[in-house]
Amino acid sequence: MNKKSLSERDICTKFITPALEKAGWDKQLQILEEVSFTDGKIHVRGKLTTRGSKKRADYILYYKPNIPIAIIEAKDNNHSVRAGIQQGLDYAKILDIPCVFSSNGDGFFFHDRTAEGKNIESEIGLEDFPTPDQLWERYKKYKGIETPEAEKIAAQEYFFDGTNRKPRYYQQIAVNRSVEAIAKGQNRVLLVMATGTGKTYTAFQIIHRLWKSGAKKRILFLADRNALIDQTKRGDFKHFKDKMTVVKKRQIDKSFEVYLALYQGLSGSDEKANAYKQFSKDFFDLIVIDECHRGSTKEDSNWREILTYFSNATHIGLTATPKETEEASNSEYFGDPIYTYSLRQGINDGFLAPYRVIRVALNVDAEGWRPEQGKTDKDGNEVEDRMYNKKDYDRSLVIDERTDTVARKVTEFLKGYDRFAKTIIFCVDIDHAERMRSALARHNADLVAENYKYVMQITGDNEEGKRELDNFINPEEKYPVIATTSELMTTGVDAQTCKVIVLDAIINSMTKFKQIVGRGTRINEEYGKQYFTILDFRNATDNFADPKFDGEPIRIKPVTEGTNLGGIIDEEEANTDPITDDDTGEEIIIEIPKVRQPDPSGTPPTSDPKSKVYVNGVDVSILIERELHFDQHGKPITSSLKDHTKQIIKGQFASLDDFLNKWNNTERKEAIVAELEDQGVMVDALLEAVDKQVDLFDLICHVAYDQPPLTRKERANNVKKRDYFTKYGEQARQVLETLLEKYADEGIENIETLEVLQVKPLSDFGSTVEIVNGIFGSRKKYMEAIKELETELYRIA
Repeated sequence: MNKKSLSERDICTKFITPALEKAGWDKQLQILEEVSFTDGKIHVRGKLTTRGSKKRADYILYYKPNIPIAIIEAKDNNHSVRAGIQQGLDYAKILDIPCVFSSNGDGFFFHDRTAEGKNIESEIGLEDFPTPDQLWERYKKYKGIETPEAEKIAAQEYFFDGTNRKPRYYQQIAVNRSVEAIAKGQNRVLLVMATGTGKTYTAFQIIHRLWKSGAKKRILFLADRNALIDQTKRGDFKHFKDKMTVVKKRQIDKSFEVYLALYQGLSGSDEKANAYKQFSKDFFDLIVIDECHRGSTKEDSNWREILTYFSNATHIGLTATPKETEEASNSEYFGDPIYTYSLRQGINDGFLAPYRVIRVALNVDAEGWRPEQGKTDKDGNEVEDRMYNKKDYDRSLVIDERTDTVARKVTEFLKGYDRFAKTIIFCVDIDHAERMRSALARHNADLVAENYKYVMQITGDNEEGKRELDNFINPEEKYPVIATTSELMTTGVDAQTCKVIVLDAIINSMTKFKQIVGRGTRINEEYGKQYFTILDFRNATDNFADPKFDGEPIRIKPVTEGTNLGGIIDEEEANTDPITDDDTGEEIIIEIPKVRQPDPSGTPPTSDPKSKVYVNGVDVSILIERELHFDQHGKPITSSLKDHTKQIIKGQFASLDDFLNKWNNTERKEAIVAELEDQGVMVDALLEAVDKQVDLFDLICHVAYDQPPLTRKERANNVKKRDYFTKYGEQARQVLETLLEKYADEGIENIETLEVLQVKPLSDFGSTVEIVNGIFGSRKKYMEAIKELETELYRIA
């Protein structure tokens, strides 16, 4: 057998898999081949979306179904035995796997992340691959699992319900790290996972493994909103069945093992209302605190007392937005996050929806508004003569025309996009949300006439609106379509099909901004939700440029001896004041808790409508509207789009010749498009900027190498002038001329696949088989003709 002639897959089948089985690995239970562990980033092209490539490991070896302990990258025999090691190490870092192997069928190259010094890498023969128990020992060393008791807990398998659902790679890491930390005696654990990444499912798997292993016998899941408890009970926790109960005040049944509770259901303002004290201090040995950035920040608050009372239990905090201010610190209470999975990671992996940002600047926002002499409000009182700006609007001053202009712009956007796209409009307060609903109803009178629930005010004080919240987030319910809100929908709303988020409020709190953006990050492909759009009227998306938006939380709360403030704060308890860092001079937003308990109904504090000044007759217009662009790291692009693109392309192709060589030698030009998009090139935005019917080839040559761009029609006409088709028979010539026309209309990607032959007018020549084999003689000859056509198209003088 000539190994050099074998494909990579043949090498796996004939050499690598047999070596693993010989070493004692179970092919059915422990060896997974060609494992895709991401979904592929979603790229947005206008209204169309495409998926990028998935990250795929050739082999992942599992000790138990939930414990990956080794990764193998395979290459064909024309590569060296170590050729795949760097890719394997990259994947191993992402997947938290200690043992990495590369193989070309001759043997294995082993990188041991648990080893020290010169023993970190070695080459071993095919017959010497380690056994499952040998690699399990290395895994335990990597994780610091040293006792039989800790090993028993760590090896407990996750819950499997018989469906195809199992933890995604990041959920698996979060579960494993939490269980392993608790097995080693850690009693405070913090998990930071972006909204939409399945924190509750992750919590369920942690609880189930600790419960099944006997490490934790009575568990409390603590939240501060009924919606969170209801979603949890009906959803991921339903598998606990009769072992689970929801705690109600004065209805304490201690015969259950898993308890779901609201802070409000356990505590009150007087001692008799403190239902949690009906449990002994040691009743629970595990407490999971959902949305742990919210709730009981003050040491003397009733809510905080619950955690203090059950302080002997292990506490796990879950949040998408850890709180780190001068008054509150999640990390001080829980320690540093044991695992962080960010919004950017989720988008890059294809598990979360990417976003477009459209900034709309109104004249009164950008320039401010000063009342003319003698200007009176709607009650006839003279308006104070001063300059008003967007911080005043809808808080102390209401301009009717401004509300109307925002509503008109949102309506215009939806008419050009999808009038039934679920939309949340975040307003300054309840009064603003009420007025915005009315303005939107006027501008959408046709659809409101069909169903008045087309636009609804969903705020804490509006019972009708609150009753519609479940319908808004239910993908199967058509109405409501547009929700106007202030605070109620910032958290705890699993809006899978929300496609548009409108920001018409100043948002100084990074925590609140992250929570609001999180309303749009879920993907639901069944209902056509793959990305979402943010319409920003108040420059709230400036927060995207802040390093804190998607970075590790930095503790800034000063540590005072003998204190432990817990780091759990309700966003609705906070106001914001700017202070200056003494070292850097930069402004820091700190959030100062007010002395009050959050209203369990979700009703936020509002400015009193009676204290506002209401005016009309003001000229309000849109000054500018532009789309913000973000690089591959999720940061706003500050240089021009062309300069940014030029930098990326020249990083890939140093010269025009390098690019031409790559272009001409790539079978499918679509692969180059995908590669550049992965690097952060926004092809569609560039095409719009160039404003010509050019394809990617001319776009790159023009932007990066200053070549004059030719339109697709110009390139097609140049081919026709060269009489290139005369070498072909009549029918073949007609097919190629038709493909050339298709290129001129749609671009190169559409003529590279055989599927194009099934589309009119090409299908008029016959079936795909008839065209390829009958007209051109064979598939090989057809593909050669297409390749030659591309060469003629991209010939450079």
